[in-house]
Amino acid sequence: MTQDLFRSDAYLRECEAKVLRIEEGGIVLDRTVFYPQGGGQAGDSGSLGGPNGLAIAIADSRKAKDERGKPTADILHVPAPDQEAALAALRPGDTVVARIDWERRHKLMRFHTATHLLCHLVPQPVDGCSITPEYARLDFHMTDPLDKDALTAGLARLVAEAHALEVGAISDAELDANPALVKSMSVQPPRGSGQVRTIRIGGADDGARIDYQPCGGTHVANTREIGAVVVSKIEKKSAHTRRVVLGWAA
Repeated sequence: MTQDLFRSDAYLRECEAKVLRIEEGGIVLDRTVFYPQGGGQAGDSGSLGGPNGLAIAIADSRKAKDERGKPTADILHVPAPDQEAALAALRPGDTVVARIDWERRHKLMRFHTATHLLCHLVPQPVDGCSITPEYARLDFHMTDPLDKDALTAGLARLVAEAHALEVGAISDAELDANPALVKSMSVQPPRGSGQVRTIRIGGADDGARIDYQPCGGTHVANTREIGAVVVSKIEKKSAHTRRVVLGWAA
């Protein structure tokens, strides 16, 4: 099982870890700062620094899967191509330093937090999402038209208001007792561990709260850190789906 350090501190850029195993899909460590692809958010890239100056470029991070193809608690660090010699020199038990591409990660954190603000501005169920360093999109289950300029202005206002973000947790039972927390989500939060990670933006009471939902992704600590984002496109994907695409302001 890989200890996922990014869950409690998204600002960690590196950590020391031990190699648990090396398999066809990638390298599994006992702990990591790499976020694996999931919940619409792209996986981290970066590098592993090993013994005797060994360096392995990591192109992607994903959840490992069991023999039935189901995700496990292990995280695969997927090497970039053409590193056979470096991989052959790595052994289980070796100590490595895992470093993420921080500039890329920070863009993902900013965009992911921005999508939470967008959910506040468009309080409709979400059919799908994608968060990359270049853009983010949410597909809302709705038929009414959306105004691109109004949404961009709303995002700018929420960013400028500098709302704090808090990472918390609720029990599986509490989540079951509050179905409204998940009815708008395209990806249901994982259950079974007893605790479900939550993200809260704004105050704890309903009047001051901007967003509150289960989420396992990485986010910035304050909306001001998002910076200037714009709604670059709104598309009618189907009779009941409106896609909103976010981009960086020019």
